[in-house]
Amino acid sequence: MDLATYAAENGLKRVGARPPFIAYVKEAWGRRDFAWTLSSFTNKAANARNRLGRWWMVLTPAMQGVMYGLIFGVILGARNRPEHFISYLFCGVFLFSFMQGTFSNGATSVTGNAGLVKSLSFPRVLLPLSATIQQFINLVPQLGLLLITVAGDTAISGFGFPLTWKWLLFIPAMILMVLFGAGSSMLAARLTVQFSDLNKVIPFAFRIIFYSSGIFYSLDAILKNHPTIGAILKFNPFAAYINLVRGILIPGREATAELWLICAGWGILLPAVSLLLFWKVEERHGRED
Repeated sequence: MDLATYAAENGLKRVGARPPFIAYVKEAWGRRDFAWTLSSFTNKAANARNRLGRWWMVLTPAMQGVMYGLIFGVILGARNRPEHFISYLFCGVFLFSFMQGTFSNGATSVTGNAGLVKSLSFPRVLLPLSATIQQFINLVPQLGLLLITVAGDTAISGFGFPLTWKWLLFIPAMILMVLFGAGSSMLAARLTVQFSDLNKVIPFAFRIIFYSSGIFYSLDAILKNHPTIGAILKFNPFAAYINLVRGILIPGREATAELWLICAGWGILLPAVSLLLFWKVEERHGRED
């Protein structure tokens, strides 16, 4: 009798063995409080030594928005800036900051918690999900500032009462974006565990994504003479989610059915595929150099 047969007959199983997929998902859901608690304490630790504390969650993207607004909206391109430029810019900066943060923090969620991974038994997918929750906690006050900015900009521009029924669509748009963030966080965690050098490339990759996502300019206007490139960039999830929210909140813009389909595809397929990939290598987390 070999050891595997003997262990099975006596109810023994290998330490750290990967459970079936459905059981894995149930176990992760059952320990969701762990992910929430870890994200909360990580946020507190990150802001513990700052005098302004959690205010930096709002101040940092707000200052970025002001900086880009001065450079690209006033100094370099006042004539070509989109309508409702402040609302347009803040939508881009705040939402891109969230999506970049979920990927970047997810990339280090496993490798940066090596001691936790090697000492405790829990579904490792909770680590990138915790990174997503952390970024969402940071996003909430930013969304409050964003809505106030859009409402004020709309009222000042003479469009009347800014709140309309369309603003209710902001909620499902945010849900889809958070799901996309969770999927990208899981994918980043898996990739960087196997390819640690990816962490060196991520900042440069996001510079390219930032400038190709129409944060402070209109992609349609820039690419009107390059329809092929424009058709490809439509599927850029970062630009798609930003344009979807702009279409919901900003007067004169439209959240098209095509945008909803692209965002729904990314928000549903990416988390499902990333979770499956993460589960397949669950036993290897914490064992790779």
